[in-house]
Formats: sequence, structure tokens, C-alpha cells
Amino acid sequence: MEKEEKIIYSNKVIEFAASANEYCKYLEGTREISGIDILRVMQRLLPFIYLRASLLPMLEPVLEDGNDKTVTEFDWTRMHETLLPKLGSNDPFPVLLADGDPADGLYTGSISEYLSDIYQDLKDFIVNYRSGNEDVMNDAVWEVLMNFEEFWGKKLLAVLTAIHDVLYSEAEEEEKNQQTDDDEIL
Repeated sequence: MEKEEKIIYSNKVIEFAASANEYCKYLEGTREISGIDILRVMQRLLPFIYLRASLLPMLEPVLEDGNDKTVTEFDWTRMHETLLPKLGSNDPFPVLLADGDPADGLYTGSISEYLSDIYQDLKDFIVNYRSGNEDVMNDAVWEVLMNFEEFWGKKLLAVLTAIHDVLYSEAEEEEKNQQTDDDEIL
């Protein structure tokens, strides 16, 4: 009898791991990339990650204590402090509290903070998934899916909206400037 393929090695998990790895590698290499260029890449990468996460299989945790967290507060801060100055005035965006009453109003979110939060969950997943220990890998899939459903999936959607607003208000501004330049020539 052939041994059944383990879910942790399924295409859905492998494809998610590849997209999560791409996200982490990209953000780790943004020191020489402009804020707008980072946002253009995130505009394309974030929906792909969301889709891949939504397809992850539901697993049961195996380990009693769960997996180790590998992204430290220092790592998170370094990522945030790399992104924040690049985004400048494009970083803050209005967020309606998801669980709150719309009468409670908005608070200010931060693109760099949300991207760093997503990075933290995805990097922890990647490190644990690469361990080769099947129990650790199983729990990495379980944990990233639980965190996706409760935390970073919502942040991904909010930051994607903010990125959309920045990129398309930027395009409108460029179009207005081009129109003004064309009018001055005539």
C-alpha cells in the first residue's frame, strides 16, 4: 500500500510557503528601493498571499507548547524603521475599528506597521516550516492560518486598500501635473 501524501507537503501549502517567502525576501531587500516602488510590488503581491492563505488546509495542532517565535521585537522594529521613512506622508491611513461601532470613528493605521506585522507572522511561518520537523511544520501551517483568520488577513486587506489609495491618488496627481504642463505649453 502506498503511503498517503502528507498535507504539509501539498501544493496548497508549498505555494503559500513560496509566496510568503517571496514577501519576506522582498521586504528584507528594500533598503535601496523607493517607497512608491515598494507599494507597487505590495499591490501585486498581497492579493496573491491572501489567496494562497485562504486555500491553506485546516489542520489540528500537534505540539503542546506551539512553535518558537523567530522574529524578535528588534527584527520587527528594524523592518518598521526601514519602511517608515520610505513611505513618509503616505504611511498613515484611516482605519475603521473592525469590531467597533462606526460611531466610534476612525483611528490612524500605518502601512509600515501593518506590512511589518504581516512580515512577522509570515517569517515565523517560513522559519518553522523550513525546519524539516513534520510536527513543527504542521503547527506552522495551523498557526499561520489561525493568525490569518484572526489578525494578519484583516491587516492585509486594510493595508491593500491604503496602498491602492496612495498609488491611485499619486497617479491622479501626476495626471493633473501633466495636464497643467500641457496647458502651459499651448
